[in-house]
Amino acid sequence: MRESIVYRAIGIIRSEHVDPERTPIQPVYSKGCRGRAEVFPEYADGLRDLEGFSHIYLVYHMHRAGRASLTVKPFLQDVERGVFATRAPCRPNPIGMSIVRLLRREENTLHLDGVDVLDGAPLLDIKPYTAKFDRIEDTRNGWQDEVNEEIASLRGKRGFAPRKG
Repeated sequence: MRESIVYRAIGIIRSEHVDPERTPIQPVYSKGCRGRAEVFPEYADGLRDLEGFSHIYLVYHMHRAGRASLTVKPFLQDVERGVFATRAPCRPNPIGMSIVRLLRREENTLHLDGVDVLDGAPLLDIKPYTAKFDRIEDTRNGWQDEVNEEIASLRGKRGFAPRKG
């Protein structure tokens, strides 16, 4: 049985990224990219105690994702892969997830570093990152293990240079 699922945004993500082609592709390549999560006032109480965490997950709607495709060429390789074996935005449900550094909280605004999200993305949820539950030491990384880190870094930054100052 297929049913419709409806989510309501709890806020909006603000970043300096307005051009998808100049936006870092993963948070690991976006150090120095500042942004904020502006949580709507009716959800502000849910932010209590969050400032004790250094990193958080942002779950968001990729509002500028292209048409869904089940196969894609990921940024790391020029080989076609199944979309579910990638983090490409052109998914059947364009839901994004990024781990970002939480710099500080000011009321219902979270100030962030390592933001790889396009400005204006609807924020669906926030979850704390915790090494106790989220760190996995012994992993397999599929086709990504074939990728040279130097090449991944160059492709992941896509020519982006964070603002100085």
